[in-house]
Amino acid sequence: MANKAPESQQRILLVTGMLGAGKTTALRELEDLGWESIDNFPIRLLDRMVGGNAPGAHSLAIGFDCRTRDFVPADIIAQVKRWIEEDGLAISTLFLDCAGYELERRFNETRRRHFLAGDLPVPSGIAAERELLAPMRRWADVLIDTTDYSTNDLKQTIREHFSQTAPQQMTVTVSSFAFARGKPPTADLVFDMRYLDNPHWEPGLREQTGLDAGVGEFIEGSAVFTSSFEKISSLLLELLPRYAKQGKAYVNIAFGCTGGRHRSVYTAEKMAQVLRDGGFSPTVLHRNLGSRAEDLVEGTQHP
Repeated sequence: MANKAPESQQRILLVTGMLGAGKTTALRELEDLGWESIDNFPIRLLDRMVGGNAPGAHSLAIGFDCRTRDFVPADIIAQVKRWIEEDGLAISTLFLDCAGYELERRFNETRRRHFLAGDLPVPSGIAAERELLAPMRRWADVLIDTTDYSTNDLKQTIREHFSQTAPQQMTVTVSSFAFARGKPPTADLVFDMRYLDNPHWEPGLREQTGLDAGVGEFIEGSAVFTSSFEKISSLLLELLPRYAKQGKAYVNIAFGCTGGRHRSVYTAEKMAQVLRDGGFSPTVLHRNLGSRAEDLVEGTQHP
C-alpha cells in the first residue's frame, strides 16, 4: 500500500516499470481516482514539480520509464531519498513488471519497436531494459506483475492499492421522473413505481406532490410499498459498494411514475435517506416536479 500523507502535505507517486507492462493504463486509472497525472516528465525538471516548495496537487502521479530524458535509476533514487529526508515529502514508487514472453507478445501484437532494441529483436531490448530498471524494481514500494492481467485486472488492482488515498468518491444521484416525458437517458438503474396506487386520483392529493405529508401517508398506506421498498433498498445497498469497487464514478438511480410528481418523488426522497444512513451522500433531483398535473398525461385509468 502506498504511504499516506497528512491532508495538507503533497502526496507523490512515482510510476515506472517495463515498457508494455501497463504504465499508461495505471496513470489513467489514477486520474479517474482523482490524482493529477504526468507522464514522461523530464527528470531534470522534477525539482520544480516535487521539491519542498513546489506548488501542485496533493495527489500527484508522475510516470517515467527508459524513454524519459535523463533517466538514470540510481540518480532518481538518490534524489527521492533527499526529498524524503530533507523536505519530509510523502513519496511512494509503483513498479509495473511483466514476464518477457508476454511483453514480446504485446510488442508483436501492436507492431511497435522496443525503444532499446534498435536494429535487434524485441527480446534484446526487453533484456536491456530489465537490467537498466533492476534498481528501481528492488527499491519500489509497490510491485505489480501484469503478466496474466487484462486491462480491467490492472485497473482493479490500482483501485485496490490507491483508492483509499484518492480525494474523490463515487457520485450518487437519486432522481424522479415522469414516464409521460420519457426515461432519463443517463439513468443507470430505473425503477418503475407505477404498480402503486396513484395519488393523482385521490381527492385533495392531485395538486400535492411526493414532498407533501398527505401523499406520503397515502403511499405508505399500501402494504406492497413497504415490502417492495425494502427489497429495492437492500438491492441498492448491495450494488453501490460493488459499483464503487469497480471504479464507477457516477451512479444515477431513477424512480419513475406516470406524471413524475407523486409516487416517484416520494420514493426518491425516502430512498435518498436510506442511502445517507448507509454511508452515501446522494444528490436528489426531481425532473418533472415543477410540471402542473394538467400538463401531464395521466390517462383515464389509475396506472
